[in-house]
Amino acid sequence: MLIKRVLPFLRWRRLVTAKTLKADILAGITGALIVLPQGVAFATIAGMPPVYGLYAAVVPAIVAALFGSSHHLVSGPTTAASVVMFSALSQLAEPGSTQYISLAITVAFLVGVVQVALGFARLGAVVNFISHTVVVAFTAGAAVLIATKQLGSFLGLELPRGLVFYEIFREAGLAWQAWQPVSIIIGTATIVTGILSRRFWPRAPYMISALVGGTLVAVAIQTINPGIDIAMIGALPKQLPPLSMPQFSVGLWSDLLGLVFAMTILGLTEAISISRSIALRSGQVLDANQEFIGQGLSNIVGSFFSAFTATGSFNRSAANFASGGKTPIAAALAGLLVLPILPLVAPLTRYLPYAAMAGLLFMIAWSLVEVSQLRNIVRASRGETAVLAVTFFSAVLVDLETAILFGVLLSLLLYLRRTSKPRLLSRVPNPDSPKRKFVSSTRLPECPQLKMIRIDDSIYFGAVNHVREMFQRLREHYSGQRHLLLLTQGVAQVDVAGAQLLVEEARARRAMGGSFSLYRLRDSARDVLVRGGYLEQLELSGDYSSKGEAIRGILPTLDKSICASCSKRIFSECSSFPMAANNKGEPEN
Repeated sequence: MLIKRVLPFLRWRRLVTAKTLKADILAGITGALIVLPQGVAFATIAGMPPVYGLYAAVVPAIVAALFGSSHHLVSGPTTAASVVMFSALSQLAEPGSTQYISLAITVAFLVGVVQVALGFARLGAVVNFISHTVVVAFTAGAAVLIATKQLGSFLGLELPRGLVFYEIFREAGLAWQAWQPVSIIIGTATIVTGILSRRFWPRAPYMISALVGGTLVAVAIQTINPGIDIAMIGALPKQLPPLSMPQFSVGLWSDLLGLVFAMTILGLTEAISISRSIALRSGQVLDANQEFIGQGLSNIVGSFFSAFTATGSFNRSAANFASGGKTPIAAALAGLLVLPILPLVAPLTRYLPYAAMAGLLFMIAWSLVEVSQLRNIVRASRGETAVLAVTFFSAVLVDLETAILFGVLLSLLLYLRRTSKPRLLSRVPNPDSPKRKFVSSTRLPECPQLKMIRIDDSIYFGAVNHVREMFQRLREHYSGQRHLLLLTQGVAQVDVAGAQLLVEEARARRAMGGSFSLYRLRDSARDVLVRGGYLEQLELSGDYSSKGEAIRGILPTLDKSICASCSKRIFSECSSFPMAANNKGEPEN
C-alpha cells in the first residue's frame, strides 16, 4: 500500500487497455489544442511572457496526472491563480522582467512544498472549510480585475502599470480622445466570433475561434490600409521549456508568504472542487490527500521547467471528460502533446493582436461570474451575503490575497457562530406512527417525569455555554421532569469541555433525585468519553441503542405514584402500570 501511495499511478494501471488508450489519445489531443489560447491568455493575465503559459501547461499537467487521485483533472495555468500572482508580484518586480519570472517560479516551488506537506499530513479535508460563497465571490472579483486590466489593450491605450481598479477607469476616461477605433473593432470582433462559436458550434474550442476571428479582422484592416499600426503579441519562442531554478532565500520567502498562502488555498480549492464535480459524474472515489500531493509535486517539478503556479483547470478537465478520457493518461497527454505543437503554433502568434487577446479575456472574465449563484446567495442568507460582499470588495479594492484571507476567516467565524448554538429539541413519541416514532411537537404531551432531548451538532468548547444554559433552563422550567434521556445520534463529536459538561449535567440530575441516560451515542463521541474517563464519571442510568430498550430501562426508575395518576401515558409500556382509582373515573376509598 505504501508504494501505491508513493506511486499512485500503480492503482489505475489495470484500467489501461487498448480501447481506453485510444480514447485517452483523442482526449489528450483535444486538451492540448484547448490549452494553446488559454496558456497565452493566462500568461498575459499573470504578467508573464505569453510562452510561459504553455510551459506551465506541460510538466505540471503530466506530474499531476501521474501522482494525483482524479482520473480526469487536467492541471496547468488558470485564471484565478494568474490574477492573484500578478496582483502580488507586480508590486515587487516589473511584469515580464527576468526578476518577475524568477519570483513567479519561486512562488510555484513554495506553493508546491506547502501542498505536498498538507497532503502527507492528511489535511485534505481542510478545503471543506473554504465555503462555496468565498469561491464564488473571489472568482467574481478576479473576473472584474481581469476585465479591468485589459481595458487599455481593448481601447488601444498605454496605461501605466500598477493602477488599481478605479484608477484604470479614471485614466481610460480621461484619455477618451486617444481611444483607437481599430483596437475596439478587433476586440469586439473577437468577442462576437467567440459568442457565435459557442452558439452555433458548441463542440469547437470557442477560444481558438475567437482569436482567429479577431486576427482575421486585423489582417483585413491592414490589407485595406497598410499604414495602420496594430500592436501584436509577436512570435513565441519555439524552444521547449528551459530549465529554471527557484530562489532559495529565506528573506524572500518571508516576503512571499502571504501570496503563497493565498495561492495554496486557492489552488487546492480549485483542484478538489473540480475533481469532485467530475467524480460525481464518473463515479470515481477521490483521495483528497493524494490530490494535494499530486498538485504539490506538479508545482515543485514544474518550477524547475519554467512553469509558474499551476492548478486544476475546469475548462480543460471538463473537456477531458466530455472528450471521452478514461484514465489519467489523457491528462498527461494533454500536457505532453503541447511540446510538438508549440513549434508549429509559435510563429503564428506574430499576427495575434493585443486587442484580440483583450477581447478573449473579456469573455473569460464574463464566464467566471456566476450570476445565478450570486443571486441565490443573496436571497438565501444574510451571513453568506456578508461573506460574499467582504470577499468581492476586498478582491476588487484591496488585493486578492487579502480577499481570500478575509473570506475564509469570516466564513469560519460564521461557522463557529452557527455551531456554538446547537439545536436542543424536545422529543415525544408520535401516537399516530405505528412504531411511535420520536418527533418534536408542542401539540403532543410529554411524560411528566422524563425529559427527552435531542442535540443536533457537536458538543465542543464553543457550544458548551449555550448547551449549559439550555440544560439549566430545562431543570428550572421542567423541574418535575427529573429524569433526562439525551438523544445523541446527531452529536458527531464531543471534546473535553463537552464531556465535562455532560458530567455536570448528570450530577445535577442525580442531585434532583433523577437520572441521566444516553441514547445512540456515536462511536466518535464515545471514544473521547472512554479515553478521558468521563464515561465512568457520568454514572449513566442507561446507555441505550434503541428506543424500546431506553423506555423499558427508564420507566421502572420513575415514581410509580406519579405514574398511577398520570393520564397521558405517552409510551405503550405505560399500560403495564396500574392506574389510580380516581384516574379511572371511580371514587377512591
